Amino acid sequence: MSTDVTKTPAAAPPGKGSGASAEGGLLGLGGLVVEGLRRNMRQYGMLIALGLLIAVFAVWTDGTLITPHNVSNLVLQNSYVLILAIGMMLVIIAGHIDLSVGSLTAFVGSTAAVLMVNNDVSWPIALIVCLVMGGAAGAVQGYLIAYGGIPSFIVTLAGMLVWRGLTEILLKGQTLGPFPSSIGDLGNGFLPEVGPNTNYHNLTLLFGILLAASVVWQEVRDRRRQSEFSLDVVPRNLFILKLIAIVAAIAVVTLLLASYKGVPIVLLILGALVVGYGYLMRNSVFGRHIYAIGGNLPAAKLSGVKDKKVTFYVFLNMGVLAALAGLVVAARLNAASPKAGLNFELEAIAASFIGGASMSGGVGTVLGAIIGGLVLGVLNNGMNLLGVGSDWQSVIKGLALLAAVGFDVWNKRRGGR
Repeated sequence: MSTDVTKTPAAAPPGKGSGASAEGGLLGLGGLVVEGLRRNMRQYGMLIALGLLIAVFAVWTDGTLITPHNVSNLVLQNSYVLILAIGMMLVIIAGHIDLSVGSLTAFVGSTAAVLMVNNDVSWPIALIVCLVMGGAAGAVQGYLIAYGGIPSFIVTLAGMLVWRGLTEILLKGQTLGPFPSSIGDLGNGFLPEVGPNTNYHNLTLLFGILLAASVVWQEVRDRRRQSEFSLDVVPRNLFILKLIAIVAAIAVVTLLLASYKGVPIVLLILGALVVGYGYLMRNSVFGRHIYAIGGNLPAAKLSGVKDKKVTFYVFLNMGVLAALAGLVVAARLNAASPKAGLNFELEAIAASFIGGASMSGGVGTVLGAIIGGLVLGVLNNGMNLLGVGSDWQSVIKGLALLAAVGFDVWNKRRGGR
């Protein structure tokens, strides 16, 4: 009579079991990171590229790129591109283009100079007049595009010529300045120093802490909301890594700025624009309508979206942001020049496409526009520090734009397959 004997596996040595588990956990986390990056390539690709670009130029320039003084200058020098890129991103998402923003920027700056320098108009009144003028210019172009049925390329190309010509007429071919000292803070000013001496700018440290806390809260809130609606969310481990990376980046930038003169005034304006327009595009009906008409215009019309009205307001908004950028440039240069704003429209368009916008419309984010503008800014600044000539700078930036659009085309084909 035979007896069945059930054999139990031998217990693993104490060290091996825990080591294998830890190794599996690390491999699992690595797999989650790779899978998350693969599924969110459009969202994270340029952010990773920006980080690598900063690291490479920091090494090549022996750390000069990331010194507090240079980081502050980087913000001031590229503020106008970032402002324009926000508005341009909305225009491109809606399926249009705006070639007039550089000339409109120059025209608004020249108008501000005529008002404040030649006619002694107070800066608050001049500021309001210039913003209203920019909005009116954008509204005229938006009306012709939305209700006149003229392609945006033609309307804004005509606008580029008109605003540039009016700039020459206003300034009579000469530079006009200087501006009153009160307007200079818009382009070159910093937050005042308050509190005890800590060897850092106290207000900047406070803003950095508040920004990190608000970003983490917003990310957690968005993830919880997506989970409630059974939408795909980033895996928990990858989400935690993302939060750590965001807080670390904010901390580094905050300490760099706090080590110099603090937060530039224009950075506060940019921050308000990013938060406001980010909320508009993510949470408002108007933002969803912009994505709808850019993604599928016939379907949007059938759904009741008033595409003409949306297009009109998108270009009106672009005019206001172009006016704001014109005031920032004029304040930074402390003068209005007939040659101001040259190629600004190309830089704004390039920043939008590098930041993830699609040629066919319907795709893009406000944060992506900022990332694209920073990629261009770091390229410009790094190459200037290395003494690269303007000719080769144009070649490199052109190749960067081509690579970004090529990546968009490849990503679409991969998604289609």
